[in-house]
Amino acid sequence: MRAAVVNAPGSGFVVENVDLADPLPREIVVQVRASGLCHSDLSIAQNGMGFRMPALLGHEVAGEVVEIGANVTSAKVGDRVVVCMVAGCGTCRECRAARPYRCRRTASLERGVSEEPRISRGGEELTQFMGVGGFAERVLVHENLAIPLPEGISYDVACLLGCGVVTGAGAAVNTAGIRPGDTVAVIGCGGVGLNTIQGAVLAGASRVIAVDVQAGKLELAKRFGATDLVDAGNGDAVEAVKELTGGGVDFSFEVIGLQSTAEQAVRMLSVGGTALLIGVQKPGNRLDVDLFGEIILPQRRIVGVAMGSTSPHRDIPMFAGLYLQGRFNLEDLVSERIGLADIDRAYQSLGGGAVARAVVTDFQHRDR
Repeated sequence: MRAAVVNAPGSGFVVENVDLADPLPREIVVQVRASGLCHSDLSIAQNGMGFRMPALLGHEVAGEVVEIGANVTSAKVGDRVVVCMVAGCGTCRECRAARPYRCRRTASLERGVSEEPRISRGGEELTQFMGVGGFAERVLVHENLAIPLPEGISYDVACLLGCGVVTGAGAAVNTAGIRPGDTVAVIGCGGVGLNTIQGAVLAGASRVIAVDVQAGKLELAKRFGATDLVDAGNGDAVEAVKELTGGGVDFSFEVIGLQSTAEQAVRMLSVGGTALLIGVQKPGNRLDVDLFGEIILPQRRIVGVAMGSTSPHRDIPMFAGLYLQGRFNLEDLVSERIGLADIDRAYQSLGGGAVARAVVTDFQHRDR
């Protein structure tokens, strides 16, 4: 099959022919119809982030089940599914408590060292990022990663349910537990940040302040329900948020992955507020905050967020249903539909601010 492979950090995405193994028990093969470009994949492609190369990245996938292994009980050939990397073992204490994002036994969903790798190239194993590897014509995954997709929702928007939607909106609804009347600031209005904004609106926040340095992203934020816009490149964003709210917000979300913006998230909180850190930080980043004056005395909390505290088999059907009811915006998240050979170029566009999410929908290799 064709796949966009990263051979070494910084080498870019190269479309190559790779080999997909046959499914073992409890594994399924999904024909990929759409695969979203998440910034996490770009961070790994550029910096490695500790992942072994060569690697097949991509983890926002929607498609059709075309083959199943023995003992598969949750999917059949022909099913429309979203593939989500939050896949617990189903038996550990965290999974039984509906917290698969904290599963301690995810290795049980992978193949053993003595088994044939799921993806290879000329006999060399490729790292299958987060058990998905979605920048390819097909993916071979454990059945726990596949969530049924209802009719009426197209693959190109459905794929975003697998990561961007549940990470952003889940952080607002699940992790923060926003209640009606709460005030919110979201720092970073890319694909995940836009979903954090509409998740906060869905939960009943009275004020949702979008913070970014790019006018294009701030304009997009208005479409997703932001009540106020703060241009962080034109003045002090912390002071602007405090002025808008009379002292600070109840919840701030950092969705960029920078030390400076994480510190801003803490400082724009009201008394008793919570800063939720979603953005992927580089290893070694630290927070420089006054523990007494900025944390203890004002009774603030800092919370790390993993995948929006998502239980995929509960949350993905919920957000899909809200979309079908016209209550959740997925259409405006997809700014561009591209081919496998366009991934490098599309990531450059994402950095410019005009694109919320690019989605691979053409899996035929054409040099451009």
